[in-house]
Amino acid sequence: MEFLPGGRKNKIARVANTVRRPAGPWTESVHALLRHVRAEGFTAVPQPLGFDEAGNEIVTFLAGEVCNYPLSAAAASEQALVSAAQLLRAYHEATVPFLTQNLEGHTWQLPSRTPAEVICHGDFAPYNVVLNGRQAVGIIDFDTAHPGPRSWDIAYALYRWAPFTHPQNPDGLGDLETQIGRARLFCEAYGFPAAQQHSLVDVMILRLETLVNYMRAEAQKGNEAFIANLADGHHLLYLADIAYLGEKRPFILAGLQS
Repeated sequence: MEFLPGGRKNKIARVANTVRRPAGPWTESVHALLRHVRAEGFTAVPQPLGFDEAGNEIVTFLAGEVCNYPLSAAAASEQALVSAAQLLRAYHEATVPFLTQNLEGHTWQLPSRTPAEVICHGDFAPYNVVLNGRQAVGIIDFDTAHPGPRSWDIAYALYRWAPFTHPQNPDGLGDLETQIGRARLFCEAYGFPAAQQHSLVDVMILRLETLVNYMRAEAQKGNEAFIANLADGHHLLYLADIAYLGEKRPFILAGLQS
């Protein structure tokens, strides 16, 4: 057994070619989603293999590199950015038929949003995308998957991949012009229509506000992970990024449309 690095220390383990992860009330629905997209031909996601005797979910291990912030040269490359956007589009397309099923029988960690155009990944960031060199080849950690509009997933992906962070955020990458250029590349690679991009900054802001509210609500429930996140000031970074996005909104919109 080998514990894998990430946001949950000593909680996610690799055993041979499988990964054992803590399960939640939503895991059965996530497994149904993963089985569906793989049956649709989108195999860049783990294969669900059920649960172990301790109740952990078992999924197949996706070989490759996963990068957290600060991004490595490979993860920060335009090739990784473009291929990640194309991978997200392919995943979204594979989820569309899943929406025709009886979704009332499914449980999701995050609330569904309307219009339900796809099953959002919910956290499409570099730390959840597997790279082979500079090519995005896989997506992991579907705990936050839930039905919603494409723009909800794309907006958060832009925030994470541009990334749209204020200058003092250590996770940043370049100036505003660089961020806008990367966001434009992501939208083009995904195939997100220019006519729909006018709302992306507002959706980014709403997505981050929703995240901060979720962190606070979970901390109030006694969730130790979110209590620690608030104590470490993670929410303050998000609040600063929200202010940055609000301030730079007209420049970002103009840049996306250029």
